[in-house]
Amino acid sequence: MKFKLEKKDLQSKARAGEITTDHGIIKTPIFMPVGTAATVKGVHQHELNNDINAQIILGNTYHLYLRPKLDVIGQAGGLHKFMNWEKPILTDSGGYQVYSLSGRRKIKEEGATFSSHIDGSKHLFTPENVMDIQRTIGADIIMAFDECTPYPCDYKYAKNSMHMTHRWLKRCCERFDETEGLYGYSQTLFPIVQGSVYKDLRKQSAEKIASFEREGNAIGGLSVGEPDDEMYEMCEIVTNILPEDKPRYLMGVGTPINLLENIALGIDMFDCVMPTRNARNGMLFTQNGFINIKNKKWEADFSPIDVDGTSYVDTFYSKAYLRHLIISKEILGAQIATLHNLSFYLWLVNEAREHILLGDFTTWKNKMVKQLATRL
Repeated sequence: MKFKLEKKDLQSKARAGEITTDHGIIKTPIFMPVGTAATVKGVHQHELNNDINAQIILGNTYHLYLRPKLDVIGQAGGLHKFMNWEKPILTDSGGYQVYSLSGRRKIKEEGATFSSHIDGSKHLFTPENVMDIQRTIGADIIMAFDECTPYPCDYKYAKNSMHMTHRWLKRCCERFDETEGLYGYSQTLFPIVQGSVYKDLRKQSAEKIASFEREGNAIGGLSVGEPDDEMYEMCEIVTNILPEDKPRYLMGVGTPINLLENIALGIDMFDCVMPTRNARNGMLFTQNGFINIKNKKWEADFSPIDVDGTSYVDTFYSKAYLRHLIISKEILGAQIATLHNLSFYLWLVNEAREHILLGDFTTWKNKMVKQLATRL
């Protein structure tokens, strides 16, 4: 994997760049639609590729490991072939899912033991076998195994967890470096900065992660319930330390405003279930604010969902029609809403990139943040 930094904003730390992988080029800043179980819910791969123009999608190690299981993915020739997706894929390590199981898991130095949410069967994730699992899945970018601390989290727990994540990272790197990809293309390992919302821990972790000198770096353990201001503060500390010549990925973030504010802090890559999950519940994002399409005010509104073509579905469907589908619980309603929200997120990060290149990102960002906060 290669990263080229194309331009930096003069009034913020926003950057435009280009990541080159064996499955294609990713222009940053970028948002990655979440394809938890080898599918972005409700969206065909050809729609992701041709209509939304997703440049990279995310798969989930924990879910893919449990179902359809590694032997099926391996027999298919890896996740790209299994799901018929030719562009880049990133897989998380499963650490967040193990963390979210709470009562179903135990974390020790060896790794994390957990019970499957599907059938209750017992499993062990270690830094070593998580590298092996992600080798079998075959994503272009794979994540180190870490512990995601909860919020709130006391200082002692956060510190001990961070140091264990660093020890696990050493084991991940050793295993990754002594193995090779299985399908004829290269894979890249990203370490993950942890440290909860403690400034000194985030600084320590960022310095430690940078010392491993991998091709890219991630920031985890945020967007888990902390106020946005604390998220931004932690990101600023970390991006001041992580090397400029490598991509920075903020995991699991976030709202459209979160994306813009973190782009301004020097983040290049994002993923979040928000655009797809909220779509299925009738919340739509537009450049003028957010919409609850279930509200009666949209019942006879035959205007497009958004203006100026931020979403390709705006050409075809009105707010009134989409409201009817969502209220009626028609599957098509969830599909259209999902396509709209994903299109909007990718439009937003592409616009951010264009304004970085033009040199007026900060002015544009400040205007957009006000608009995006409006409830329509």
